[in-house]
Amino acid sequence: MWDLLIVTPFTNILLFIYALIGNFGISIILFTLLIRIATHPIMAKQIKSGAAMQELMASEEWKKIQEKYKNDKEKLAQEQMRIYQERGINPFGSCLPTLIQLPILIGFYQGIVRAISATPMQMIDLVRGIYPWLENITAKASLSALIPINSQFLWMDLGQPERVIIPGLAFGIPVLAIIVALTTYIQTKLTMTPPANPNDQTAIMNQQMSIMMPLMLFYFSLNFASGLAVYLIASNIIGILQYAALGKVNWSNLFGNPAQSTTPAKKTGK
Repeated sequence: MWDLLIVTPFTNILLFIYALIGNFGISIILFTLLIRIATHPIMAKQIKSGAAMQELMASEEWKKIQEKYKNDKEKLAQEQMRIYQERGINPFGSCLPTLIQLPILIGFYQGIVRAISATPMQMIDLVRGIYPWLENITAKASLSALIPINSQFLWMDLGQPERVIIPGLAFGIPVLAIIVALTTYIQTKLTMTPPANPNDQTAIMNQQMSIMMPLMLFYFSLNFASGLAVYLIASNIIGILQYAALGKVNWSNLFGNPAQSTTPAKKTGK
């Protein structure tokens, strides 16, 4: 079912774009843009949830329970969840766009690996998986005639982990993996709802997520095909631009005190 609904469609879309463009790296970037457009409603919902969270944390009701139960963390957590439920707020909404990437990430990686077939049997399986109605849809050539595809993009082979070899060094530098970690961290911080209390449960969870996700994606990019890293970098940059275009980027999360950014952030909303 996973293969039928996720991997095969992803592979066919990648091959179709490649047939039109002739560059597999650019095909990955364009497909990433399509995914970002398709998941825009999720992002819009997250922005709405973030605005509601900011309003809640600035309210007197929130401040009162923080003061009243400051010495009883269990009771404080119960009261916080009660208020969240009453107002229909997801306290972990800022993490949703990052978490939703995971199944897409897995499917995309499998699609890349399948598209860049290495053995004759893999190529046969790839051709068999091409949708018949896509086979001759391009003017240049049939999709199956393009196999095996050219997996070279800039200095890297998109089917292999990326390393930049510097003369004199005994090891390669994983440039893409480093960029993945940095852009993931920046996107997570910029799109995170600034907490009124940095010590409450939600703030701590968000802070942990802002560290765990970059490290996890760094590991993936370090060990898996570099086409995955290209997808992640493109996705992060497009995501930041989407938030910036909507005026929802919290720059103070990177350059200032997040706890003090609630008021300015509200002024950017409509």
